[in-house]
Amino acid sequence: MTLAWSGLNVTPEALTPSVYTPSEKGSIQPAMIGAARRFGRIAYVIDSPEELMQEIAHGHPVIVLQNLGLSWYPVWHYAVAVGYDLAAGHVVLHSGETCQKRLSLKVFNRTWSRSGYWGMMTLSPQQIPATASERTYVQAISGLETARQWQAAIEGYRTALDRWPESLGASMGLGNVFYATGDLSAAEGAFRDAIRRVPESGAAFNNLAQVLWEQGKGPEALKAARTAVSLGGVMVHVYQKTLQDIQADFNRRSQHETMRQNHVPSK
Repeated sequence: MTLAWSGLNVTPEALTPSVYTPSEKGSIQPAMIGAARRFGRIAYVIDSPEELMQEIAHGHPVIVLQNLGLSWYPVWHYAVAVGYDLAAGHVVLHSGETCQKRLSLKVFNRTWSRSGYWGMMTLSPQQIPATASERTYVQAISGLETARQWQAAIEGYRTALDRWPESLGASMGLGNVFYATGDLSAAEGAFRDAIRRVPESGAAFNNLAQVLWEQGKGPEALKAARTAVSLGGVMVHVYQKTLQDIQADFNRRSQHETMRQNHVPSK
């Protein structure tokens, strides 16, 4: 339901192998999240009634996990929350094959609370949850990297930068995706943008040094690596390793070039 709402033409039969766990005789939350990501959608998890109401108010359907049984005999069930009426005291669900099912908020809250108020949206990379913060949204996009949905991740990070132009996490994520796909030039541009946004980021300088080095830009790579080390931080040992590797390779290449220039061919 939610994948179709997000613009994908997916049948239940096509989706079942991705989400159904035979040993559980159903679908567990990690499988639901993973399936959404494999279809190039952002799996965004919420955990409170307040978030649910805000998302529904903004037109975002939310998958909710309910326990329709008892605490000692649970009957787990997924439904899609699509509306609510506070005055009437009910929530509107697509539940199983029943559309527009009205359930009292009291009963809904009781059955939903048993899952810890677990809810999930499946959004296209151009959409941002109403309740999202920069950090939670960037974390959600990173799941697309894990699923190797590179283009969706690129679109998601660009969407994040449109909303939060100074986001270091989105800039770094964008650079990392470009690097993973072998587009070193685009990765270089993304890491330079990250440095422009946060000049004190050692991680951005370190990653920039790596892509410069791999493009054969030794002097620039050395400068960036030294800057990363000078900025320090909890990852300084990583920056030091990058600097050592680049310095060693730079020295080897310099020696080779010197030997080549000094070589006189025999007659």
